[in-house]
Amino acid sequence: MPLVLGISAFYHDSAAALLQDGRIVAAAQQERFSRIRHDAEFPADAIEYCLRQAGATSGDVDYVAFYEKPLLKFDRLLETWLAFAPWGFRSFLQAVPVWLKEKLHQQRCLRQAFAGRSVRLVFPEHHESHAASAFFPSPFAEAAVLTLDGVGEWCTSSWGIGRDNRIELKQQLSFPHSLGLLYSAFTYHCGFKVNSGEYKLMGLAPYGQPVYRDLILRHLLQLRDDGSFRMDMRYFNYCQGLTMTSAAFSRLFRLPPRAPESQLTQRYCDLAASVQAVTEEVVLRMARHVHAVTGLARLVLAGGVALNCVANGRLLREGPFDELWVQPAAGDAGGALGAACFVSHQLLRQPREVTAGDRQHGSLLGPQFSAAEVQRDLQRIGAVWTHYAETTGLLQRVAELLADGKVVGWFQGRMEFGPRALGARSILGDARCPAMQRVMNQKIKFRESFRPFAPVVTREAAADWFELEARHESPYMLLVAAVRESHRLPLSAESEAVMRGAADLCERAAVVRSTIPAVTHVDNSARLQTVDRDRNPRLHSLLREFERQTGCPLLVNTSFNVRGEPIVCTVDDAWRCFQATDMDVLVVEDCVMLKSQNRAAAALDRSSYLAQYGID
Repeated sequence: MPLVLGISAFYHDSAAALLQDGRIVAAAQQERFSRIRHDAEFPADAIEYCLRQAGATSGDVDYVAFYEKPLLKFDRLLETWLAFAPWGFRSFLQAVPVWLKEKLHQQRCLRQAFAGRSVRLVFPEHHESHAASAFFPSPFAEAAVLTLDGVGEWCTSSWGIGRDNRIELKQQLSFPHSLGLLYSAFTYHCGFKVNSGEYKLMGLAPYGQPVYRDLILRHLLQLRDDGSFRMDMRYFNYCQGLTMTSAAFSRLFRLPPRAPESQLTQRYCDLAASVQAVTEEVVLRMARHVHAVTGLARLVLAGGVALNCVANGRLLREGPFDELWVQPAAGDAGGALGAACFVSHQLLRQPREVTAGDRQHGSLLGPQFSAAEVQRDLQRIGAVWTHYAETTGLLQRVAELLADGKVVGWFQGRMEFGPRALGARSILGDARCPAMQRVMNQKIKFRESFRPFAPVVTREAAADWFELEARHESPYMLLVAAVRESHRLPLSAESEAVMRGAADLCERAAVVRSTIPAVTHVDNSARLQTVDRDRNPRLHSLLREFERQTGCPLLVNTSFNVRGEPIVCTVDDAWRCFQATDMDVLVVEDCVMLKSQNRAAAALDRSSYLAQYGID
């Protein structure tokens, strides 16, 4: 009965995952415990949680799998610095001390963490971990595998085949030619933070037109029919410098790097739309090539680029595969799960049961709290709450509050693994309310006004509201689909004028385009989450009750946090976020708290809380 622990660490989004007898027991990111966004430190807290969930100790662990090969990665860095010498000297001086201090010593670090144990260490390659995370938890006995990210050791993209208890990677694209780094370069140039702001660039793209698409394909990369490409490194600086783009990049687009938090002009919107269009084209070409070579009907995806839900939606609609499954924690955090899966299934040949849904349990793999623990914590905090002994009464009350326009913090069951809130640590609102998008962005999330929100909808009603075939689902919020024509509203002449001429993206975002304006983006699209009774019964029941009261089977769903903060993990985390924002209601398991009844309990300095996450 082997116990396999997977770990990712020392770059960004450190995490741990635990498999027992081939079954996923637990997985969590370190940031949720440390409260440091994208925490890269050794995931001691996440490991402790995973072991506790299994009722185990470090002495019970048989194998520890680290998600990449550190020495091979360092080899790539040294070779790159030498290739660009002397221009890469500043980058070399900045990075080498970190490597010499800790990154070269992962094996020693792991040995120390499990001192005195007979644990065996395994180091799969970075993209092997991604591929394993994509295939082994998927619902398919056989599938093509595609991984795309910035870079692992040398590999930046790969494809292969997964069958039963084995994955085999067939071909790869190597550094410095990288779709993930191309997208990150544009993220940087548009004024967002690399490795965390890429989803902002994706959200910005619909405000622009892909006017630079041909310029990118003519100058930045030479794209082949099979989706492989070579990049002209004169326009980039990530190999040898401390920035992502070079002066030649700015000259080519006649646009300097945007200062963070400065106004977003139309040209930056067009730049975002252009690289998004190119990204989608590359993904489609790669998928078509893999389909032609393998002849398989199903595809699984992982790697940071697989979080581009716009590209995923287009791949599902226009690509050659009948079915698509994307790892919910597709980035580096998911590498911990992939590494553990690789050891458990491929090396140890532990059984892998193929199920109708998938083996990731809705990605609800994090900590949960008992009713007694919740009420003990709320009493300690000094909260005023109403307890509902019956679930029916709770759901009726919460649905009434949502229908009345209240914003609800929803804290239920096990925390999500991956970057998306899936209804365990979520903020919910009425998607029919035209002001909801603005209120959530400006008064609760404290984030950019152009950012769209996702709808969460019952699976059985999804095809009635969105252009998604009834046979497909999107349980992990990793597909974008258009709002159906029947729910769209004609734009008035005034709204048309705003869309054409408004420089302020907030004005354009506020234009009402459908009967569910809070989740309808400027191009009539929505990043969709479908909910079924099996994976998340309580959220599904809430949506059904909201539909009973209002006729609408969907809500706004966004992550339970403010900008710059990790998603909340504990009852205390949820309470602090509730008190520091204009959220109206907090629901923790069976307890409902109203802000109007809890203002006196807020012994919290709101400004210092927000300042902690860089919010003025």
